[in-house]
Amino acid sequence: MLVEDLIHRFELVKKRKSLHANELLDYIQKSYIYGELSIVEYKKLFFELDKLEAKKPSSFFVKTRPIDLKKFELSSTI
Repeated sequence: MLVEDLIHRFELVKKRKSLHANELLDYIQKSYIYGELSIVEYKKLFFELDKLEAKKPSSFFVKTRPIDLKKFELSSTI
C-alpha cells in the first residue's frame, strides 16, 4: 500500500481529509493493532510517513522510573 492509497482509505473511512501526516500515523497504528495491516505494510507506511515528518506528540510518551521491587516482595507464608 502506498501513502496515496492510505490517504484514500483514510478519506473513505473517516469521511474527511486528513489534516496532517500525524493523523495518518495514528490511523496506521490503529489499523495495525486491529489486524487490518500486516507488519510489512505498517513498516513501509511508517517509513514513508516518517519522511513526511509525522510524529507522535511528546505527551504520548510516558515518563517512567524504575520500580523498587523490594516493596512488592511476596510473603513467605503462602
